[in-house]
Amino acid sequence: MDLNLAGRAAVVSGASRGIGLAIARRLAAEGMRVLLVARSAEAIEEAAAALPGCAAFAADLRQPETAAQAVAEALARFGRLDLVVNCAGATQRGDFATLGDEAWEDGYALKLFGAVRLTRAAWPHLRATGGNVVIIAGVGGKVARADFSIGGSVNAALMNLTKALADKGVAEGVRVNCINPGSIRTGRLTGRIATVAAERGLDDEAAGAALARDTGVARFGEPGEIASMVAYLASDEAGYVQGAILDIDGGWVRST
Repeated sequence: MDLNLAGRAAVVSGASRGIGLAIARRLAAEGMRVLLVARSAEAIEEAAAALPGCAAFAADLRQPETAAQAVAEALARFGRLDLVVNCAGATQRGDFATLGDEAWEDGYALKLFGAVRLTRAAWPHLRATGGNVVIIAGVGGKVARADFSIGGSVNAALMNLTKALADKGVAEGVRVNCINPGSIRTGRLTGRIATVAAERGLDDEAAGAALARDTGVARFGEPGEIASMVAYLASDEAGYVQGAILDIDGGWVRST
């Protein structure tokens, strides 16, 4: 299906690896010009160099001023902005009693406040193009775990933010939707499998199978599957999709 995205422009945060990088690559393959944003300058410059018409912008979105700078860079390079994908941010796991204020502040600074600032800076330009915001949160915002108190609360906040911004967007012509990935094959999942292997005395293959069973899914997802949904949401094919919270999790979440 031709999604008619050619010539449009996007900013993708967290684009140096994993899901964010897969999203940038898919959007570029659809003909979009993408500004890849991440802290790792070397990684995003290498990725952007392989994507025609795309560019890299190294920035730490935990810093209040960098979101507006990223948007300004996209406008200077592309002359317009049609899509913002908020994918930056990983939060620390651990026992609630041992996670101090620094861990909580860091988790919220990038994933929540980074998304707030980037979306706020981009909003007037998205309004001008009838553009889109896609927020990548996570099923941990619905399925609580004792070792994921920071990430779960941040993801829940992002889902609520999606609904609030979608309400604003109805009147202002900006679509806002949220994707909740489940267990996706990224470096972070590899780390979780290694932890399970160490805790249970298993090899990596057996630990991966055990982790899949724990979440009740047949397999882990691939970053490209999240990227495909982002491309769809960015297109006019999804013109009536507003404020949706989409779980792409292989059936992990069994509640509404």
